[in-house]
Amino acid sequence: MSANHRYGIQIGLIVTACMGLAACSNMSMSSVNPVNWITPYRVDVIQGNFVSKEQVELLKAGMTRPQVRDLLGTPLVTSLFHADRWDYVFTLKRQGVEPQSFKYTVFFKGDLLERFEGDAMPSEADFIARLDSGRKLGKVPVLQATEEQLKAAAEKTPPAAKPAAVPAPLPSATSYPPLEGAKP
Repeated sequence: MSANHRYGIQIGLIVTACMGLAACSNMSMSSVNPVNWITPYRVDVIQGNFVSKEQVELLKAGMTRPQVRDLLGTPLVTSLFHADRWDYVFTLKRQGVEPQSFKYTVFFKGDLLERFEGDAMPSEADFIARLDSGRKLGKVPVLQATEEQLKAAAEKTPPAAKPAAVPAPLPSATSYPPLEGAKP
């Protein structure tokens, strides 16, 4: 191989390397960059008390504090300065989705519910749909046995064995030794 030929190959490789570096610097902000394809797994963070639309519809003025607590759960925020106010806050943080936050407040007068207000709460079905990650895990099997399956299972079960003999109880002590020494 001649010196001119080697010199041409070296120049070609240097030019190619420079163009590659220049392209990488332009692509670093792009989603085309393979480095952006690899992201760490971020777990979904669910915090607070989820209050559904169905639960809100069951609230009625005049309910007692225990009734509200049974219906909505223990409030996330209670204040010593606002003893007649309970705040229910719920947040959902997922990878690639803007964090979602819901707030609902109930007000009491004495021990009775006076009024309630807050964000439009999702129904339970809407909430479950929001949790769906899009992964399809396959067909969910039917979790109820048919009559034929119950009969087949009954035929396969062996007859009940005789119970083992129960050992005789140990004789019980009728008197116990004193815990303290004898007093003079």
